[in-house]
Amino acid sequence: MKHDTNKRPTKRPTQRSVTSIGAKSSVGHRSVKHRPESHSHKQATSSRGIPVSLETMDENGRLHSSRSHASSYAAENQAQRRSTYSSRGKRHNLFDSFGISSVQRNKSILIIVALIVVVILALMIGLAQCSNNTSSNADANLAGSAPLTTQEAQATTLTVTFAGDCTLGTDEAFNPSTSFNAVYDDVENPAYFLQNVADIFGADDLTIVNMEGTLTTSTTRADKTFAFKGPAEYSQVLTSSSVEAASVANNHSRDYGEQSLTDTIETLDAAGVQTFGYDRIAYLDVKGIKVALIGANALSSYEETTNQVTQQITEARNLGAQLVLVYIHWGIERDYIPSADQINLGHAAIDAGADLVVGSHPHVIQGYEQYQGRYIVYSLGNFCFGGNSNPNDKDCMIFQQTFTVQGDEVEKNDNVDFIACSISSTPSRNNYQPTPATGDEKTRIEKKIQDSTDQIYDSSI
Repeated sequence: MKHDTNKRPTKRPTQRSVTSIGAKSSVGHRSVKHRPESHSHKQATSSRGIPVSLETMDENGRLHSSRSHASSYAAENQAQRRSTYSSRGKRHNLFDSFGISSVQRNKSILIIVALIVVVILALMIGLAQCSNNTSSNADANLAGSAPLTTQEAQATTLTVTFAGDCTLGTDEAFNPSTSFNAVYDDVENPAYFLQNVADIFGADDLTIVNMEGTLTTSTTRADKTFAFKGPAEYSQVLTSSSVEAASVANNHSRDYGEQSLTDTIETLDAAGVQTFGYDRIAYLDVKGIKVALIGANALSSYEETTNQVTQQITEARNLGAQLVLVYIHWGIERDYIPSADQINLGHAAIDAGADLVVGSHPHVIQGYEQYQGRYIVYSLGNFCFGGNSNPNDKDCMIFQQTFTVQGDEVEKNDNVDFIACSISSTPSRNNYQPTPATGDEKTRIEKKIQDSTDQIYDSSI
């Protein structure tokens, strides 16, 4: 049954804000200048740059100048001047050969110089522009490589499915021929029990049930009317049909003492079914989304459970949980309308930051409420239920919601489905094989869900 917003009062959701912080990295470069080595060469010269003549003293003490070096230098200097004058003469002849006067020659030189200056300036401007473009491209590349912020991160959708009480075992006082244990031994196939819903569970991203009973060898039975247990191999009923998680917070989790709870947790965890409940929060990575599962048993004290649940929701958020799902064992058995305690606890959980609250224990269907844009489904009823071989009310439901998560923000939406089911594939008895309803039975159960929902909204007006 897809949710119909026209069948209930519309409530304005309140939005939570999420602040995203983007990170930016920078790279610095340091240039090193290399200084060329300097070389010096000293030579004795005159003030005009001409080598000084050497003087020698004869045996009579008179000085004699050796002019060979000076004469040679003067000769070279004179030859160089002649060569310069000769080249100048050639330049004059070149202009003259084209009939260019001295005035025209000077103008031509100025034009050539001006053109050279223009070319140099153009080159300098071009180099500066290239430098700016390179810098801009580098900045653009840096910006493109920056990490995505929460708002820029791609949205992820994940579908979560909840089912009700799974009692995989029996009470020792029950008729052994019709018990869950007898059927398990008879079919010799753990997949038999959930085969009619396996396609639903297999198509989602996460399936969660309430494990109401124990998987243990303990013989220390609690002093109570009903106490349920089964062997460890019954965990295959869940694993064979794509059930990934189970709450163990309920009034039958210690039917055979504290040891039975420990055994159940160890058995399911070893089989690949993530357990949670009481003081144990389960954190799962589902499609890259960190999901927190919180389970609570409110039957002993709603006040204490409210404190537990709200504190654990805060803890989960502080540890980075993006999606927080709460499964609570509460309510009055065989009552189709949730109590005020249930409603108050459900609201407190949503106010604390839960994205969904689902309930069990009444053993019958109770309706749902949309509070602050989040769903509270008060009771899913029984499911694969070994606690009664033929209950009068075999109606139950599977609740399914597809969440859209972007960063730490979970979209508030009506992408939900209430799948009407029976705990048995045959109406005459409980064969422990939950089955989706069809035809008139489907319509009847959907109306039952809606009637309970309408009463919840009527009582809250």
